[in-house]
Amino acid sequence: MSNSSNTSSDFIIVGFPGLQDYQNILFIVFLALFLVTFIGNVTILLLVVADQRLHTPMYIFLWNLAILDVLMAVSLIPKLLSVFLSHNTLSFTECFVQMYFVLSFGAIELFLVAAMAYDRYVAVVKPLHYNVIINFKTCLTIIASVWVMGVIVASITVIPVTLLPYCASKYIMHCFCDYPAVISLACTDVTFYANCTFCVAMIIVYGPLLFVLWTYCRIVNAVIKLKSAESRKKAFSMCISHVIVVLMYYISCAIVYTGLKINNISYDGRIFIGGLNYFFTPMVNPIIYSLRNEQIKAATQAPSSGKM
Repeated sequence: MSNSSNTSSDFIIVGFPGLQDYQNILFIVFLALFLVTFIGNVTILLLVVADQRLHTPMYIFLWNLAILDVLMAVSLIPKLLSVFLSHNTLSFTECFVQMYFVLSFGAIELFLVAAMAYDRYVAVVKPLHYNVIINFKTCLTIIASVWVMGVIVASITVIPVTLLPYCASKYIMHCFCDYPAVISLACTDVTFYANCTFCVAMIIVYGPLLFVLWTYCRIVNAVIKLKSAESRKKAFSMCISHVIVVLMYYISCAIVYTGLKINNISYDGRIFIGGLNYFFTPMVNPIIYSLRNEQIKAATQAPSSGKM
């Protein structure tokens, strides 16, 4: 098949191969998941904008994380809902656009979570210099950098595989245009592309993870040197929400990319593992930050009363 004919062909999203008899139930579950994710993250966005007490670097980072969670949900779930209603085709262009967005937002989130770890590191280890080191200009520079890096990662990953010839079989054994599932349909050897992408994935997952581990080693070292138990409790409370988010992001990503190298995992198993990263984490992020953050709680109770 020529590459020119690919662009006029449709891919077919299979969804959950082992759950074809439960499409209506899956539709309800993922619709509820989408609504919870959307409402929760949009609430965070509105609170940060409305309450001047939250106009700080920490909450600017959180605001961007909420945007990414909304964008990830919008990129994935509406099409998945249509798959459950038997509208399961995507054009060549639509499929790779979805793949591009998902990889972009995923990479940006990994870099952003690392940036948030650095913010907590400075706040705990160098509190007297925090406003100098993490000023508004620095915050915007960091945010712009992580967005640019995420776009670059997606570009070097997705653009080359759009040029591959794809076979007559266009059934994607996944619930969206997942990179490994799509390139497996190419009518050529994709070992080089798969290995290169795996290496890139390991770098963008474990590179930021090592940085996060370093920052928290420094944070723990600084906290245990504090003299009062109250100071130690306050320092740990500043970081606990972020620690939970870090664990969810990096552990789920590590499981996803390690699972790619295990051949005996079923299609449904791979989809479930991917779902932890793409569907579950964006839903629980606002819940975690709302439950563990006193300023978010205060803004929720009186969003219009914040003063500088």
